[in-house]
Amino acid sequence: MANKAFKFRIYPNAKQEELFQKTVVCARFVYNQMLLRQQENYKDGRKYMSKIAANTYCNQVMKNEYPWLREVDKFALTNSIFHLDAAFRRFFQKAGGYPKFKSKHCSRQSYTTNYTNGNIKVLEACGQIRLPKLGKVRARIHRAIPEKCRIKSATVSFTSDRRFYVSVLVEYDAPCTGMQLSSDIKARSVIGLDYKSDGLYTDSEGNTIGSPKYYRRAQKKLNKAQRRLSRKCGSRKGEEKSRNYLRQKQKVARMHAHIANQRKDFLHKTSTETANRYDVVCVEDLNMKPMANRGFGNGKATMDNGYGMFLNYLEYKLKDRGKVLIKVDKWYPSSQICSCCGKQKKIPLTERIYTCECGNQMDRDYNAARNIREEGLRLLVS
Repeated sequence: MANKAFKFRIYPNAKQEELFQKTVVCARFVYNQMLLRQQENYKDGRKYMSKIAANTYCNQVMKNEYPWLREVDKFALTNSIFHLDAAFRRFFQKAGGYPKFKSKHCSRQSYTTNYTNGNIKVLEACGQIRLPKLGKVRARIHRAIPEKCRIKSATVSFTSDRRFYVSVLVEYDAPCTGMQLSSDIKARSVIGLDYKSDGLYTDSEGNTIGSPKYYRRAQKKLNKAQRRLSRKCGSRKGEEKSRNYLRQKQKVARMHAHIANQRKDFLHKTSTETANRYDVVCVEDLNMKPMANRGFGNGKATMDNGYGMFLNYLEYKLKDRGKVLIKVDKWYPSSQICSCCGKQKKIPLTERIYTCECGNQMDRDYNAARNIREEGLRLLVS
């Protein structure tokens, strides 16, 4: 079994938009109140409240103290409690930091509701999506959900450029990969990808996919719009937000959203082409966050490339097609090993041509991609 989300843009009316805002506020309120109660329990020496106990407390105590919580979808409040419990679990397992209170200014404007008794349904014929409490919402159904998929939940979100979306999570039977045998691999197409800081990647066939650098292209226009925003009445802390300030803020938000959408479109098309063409793709298991900090010196280009997002897209698309993504350890010296003779030597990052004693001379990234391919095949066979 596997999960997949289908994201659609929706167009709620004024009444539905108001109910959405109430639901987001209530979900954030419950999250913060339960986080405060967990902190008080710890200070008083009481045990950690489980998510089931917290949900019971919300239904029996909080909804009596705050009757306006009954006006919104109950599953949105339950999922808010479950998200807090998941954050605490990650903290206990040392996989994340301590949960923080959600701010109405900085937190994501969204909530999640569960499927039960057909309360969530994509009505493709009339271009609508049925959601709990909201009812039928006008939507752009750009693709159909397969009949064999079972709806599990839906997440309604509101972006900074004033657009509403709903992400419908479905469950389906994932195809088996069936690529464990070495005799099976010989008949399949295999490729290795090496991250390229001034592009996207270089593959083991010698091809280089460059990044369009959408942020760099729009940076001059974006800087001008942000300077205009900084001069509007309301840009300083404590000032009342003027209409011109809010209007200019929306312009800046739309520009950021347009850049992000351009990048996602490029990464989706590139990952789909790769997933359709190859059966086994070998990559390095890189952590892109440290590579985007100031110490690395190339953070803006790293974030503009979106290589980590590209790997996420590639992984689920290969999985949908019954294919495999092999992740090689990030400490594997792919750039130091000669892809012809196997000898290893240290070379500085500034040296872009790999030269070996055996006479091999090739691009550094191309050499690394060939080594990643061979190491990925070794991991797949073993």
